Amino acid sequence: MKRVRCPKCDTYITFDETKYEPGQSLVFQCNECGKQFGIRIGVSKLRETQNKENELANNQFSNLETECGSIVVIENVFHYKQELALRMGDNVIGKYQKGNPVNTPFETVDPSVDLNHCTINVSRDKHGELCYTLSDNNSNTGTFVDNIELKPRERRRIENGTLFTIGATSIILRTNPSE
Repeated sequence: MKRVRCPKCDTYITFDETKYEPGQSLVFQCNECGKQFGIRIGVSKLRETQNKENELANNQFSNLETECGSIVVIENVFHYKQELALRMGDNVIGKYQKGNPVNTPFETVDPSVDLNHCTINVSRDKHGELCYTLSDNNSNTGTFVDNIELKPRERRRIENGTLFTIGATSIILRTNPSE
């Protein structure tokens, strides 16, 4: 079952998406306010564009170490999950928008996520172990680790399984790419 939100009054409408083909357009009428609106079932065109842009970026960084773990992005409203690979150095995380220069964008409709929201720096310590450091990029809604907001210019060390929140979106760090 999928839920869509009325653009006028924010009331949820639930429907069974398995009854429809990808690419099919549906029209809903809200029972609360009477507003009619349409959606299209299937894969987002933005995701296809993002995949092409990521492929170009991956070709540019192919000589860099890429086995640095990943982040799992869960958009809390629709439970939409994305997994993004991390690289050595700064991984700038933000909302996907064509032309946005961040190197770890994710697709979201969450208005509280900035285009350049936070950064995870991946480096090696003196023992050769990978270190993950999270910092907020002066975002409008902040970055939270364990329900505590990062202060301006604060850098917090995070490890495997750490849950952090940007806007209304939750992100989980996975330090081992095979997990």
